Amino acid sequence: MIERKAYISQLCKWKDKQVIKVVTGIRRCGKSSLLKMYREKLLHEGVLPAQVQDINFESLDNEPFLDYKVLYAHIKANLCHDKMNYLFFDEIQMVNNFQKVIDSLFLLDNVDIYVTGSNAYLLSGEIATLLTGRYIEIKLFPFSFKEFLLAQSENTSLENAYRKYIELGSFPYISQIDKNPEMVKEYLLGLYNTIVLNDVVARKKITDTMMLQSIVRFLADNIGNISVIKRISDTLTSLGRKTTSHTVENYVAALIDSFIFYPVQRFDIKGKELLKTGLKLYLADVGLRQVINGSKGSDLGHILENIVFLELARRGGEIFVGKAANAEIDFVVINGDHKAYYQVSLSVRDSATMQRELAPLLSISDNFPKYLLTLDNDPVIYHNGIQQLYVLDWLTKD
Repeated sequence: MIERKAYISQLCKWKDKQVIKVVTGIRRCGKSSLLKMYREKLLHEGVLPAQVQDINFESLDNEPFLDYKVLYAHIKANLCHDKMNYLFFDEIQMVNNFQKVIDSLFLLDNVDIYVTGSNAYLLSGEIATLLTGRYIEIKLFPFSFKEFLLAQSENTSLENAYRKYIELGSFPYISQIDKNPEMVKEYLLGLYNTIVLNDVVARKKITDTMMLQSIVRFLADNIGNISVIKRISDTLTSLGRKTTSHTVENYVAALIDSFIFYPVQRFDIKGKELLKTGLKLYLADVGLRQVINGSKGSDLGHILENIVFLELARRGGEIFVGKAANAEIDFVVINGDHKAYYQVSLSVRDSATMQRELAPLLSISDNFPKYLLTLDNDPVIYHNGIQQLYVLDWLTKD
C-alpha cells in the first residue's frame, strides 16, 4: 500500500484539535485507505484500540447505524471517558441527519472526529452553516504522478511512467491490476458508472440519463477549454440533443458535486477580480477520459494541463485561470499574499510556440514567480525571470 505522506501529515497536524477533519474526494481515490493508514499510525504511537471507533457506512454490517439515533447511542456507549477518542466515519453522507450526530459529538471534550464523503452534499447548504468554523476540509485526489511512480519498478523511466499514467489513470487500485489493460478498462468503466448512477443520477433524481452522458462526454472532450453553459447547450442542441441552459447548468453542478470534475474560475489579473462568465473544468482522473469518450492518447496538451491542475490542487492554494488583457494564463495560484503563474505546453522548441506561451507571462508586471512547464527535457531555462521547467521533474519534486 502506497503511503499518502502529504495527506497523513495534514491529519497529524490537526490531531486532537477542536475541528472536524473532513476528507472529500471522488469515489475510490483512497479515502478509506488514508484513514486506515492514519489509524494504524495512531495505534503504533500508543493509542489504545478501545479509543478508536471506525464505521464504514457502505458496509452492510453497519446498516443499523444509518439511523442517526442508533449511531449516536452506539458511539456514546463505547467512548472511553478518561481518554481522547478517535472517531472515524466513512461515507457519512449516507446517514440521514448525520450532522446532528457530528454536532452533538463535537460538544464533547474528549473526541477527535474524522469523516469522509464522496460528494459535496457533505458540506453543502445548511450542513456547511451548521459546521462553519468547526471543520477543515482535506481534498483527496487519486495518486499524484510521484505517488504513481512508487508503484512502478525501479528501472521505469519518468517518460515511460508518464505514458502509463495518462493511459491507465491514477486511482490507487489500478496499481494492482496495471499489467492487464482490459481489467483496468473494466474497473474504470464500473467506477464511472457507479459515480454517475449513484452520486449523480440517484442523488439529484435525474431522469434524462442520456442527456447527462452527453454532457459528460462534452466536458471530458473539452478539458482545459473555457466552458460556457449556453455554448454547451447550443452545441448539444445542434447535435440533436435538445436541451436548455438551465438543465445543463444543473447537470454540470451535479457532476462537480460528485468530484468527477473540478471547476476553475477566471481571474482578471489587472483588475484583481473574478470574472462572472466562463470557467474551465478538469477531470479528477485523466484515465476516466478514455472510458467516457475513448480518446486514448489524443489531445496530449490538455491532458498535461489537467495533470498540472491536479498537482497544483494537491499542493494547496486557490487556483484560477488568469486573464491578462487579451491573453490567457493557464493557472494563477494564490496563497494568502503570494501568487504564482503557470503556463503549460507540450513543447516550446518551435519559436512561434515559445513566443505565444511566454507572451501572457511577460505581460505581467509584478515580481511573483512565473513558470513555463513543458515536456521538453531541457535544463532549467530563464526567460526574463520566467522559469522553464521539465514538467516531469516538477511533478516529482517535494
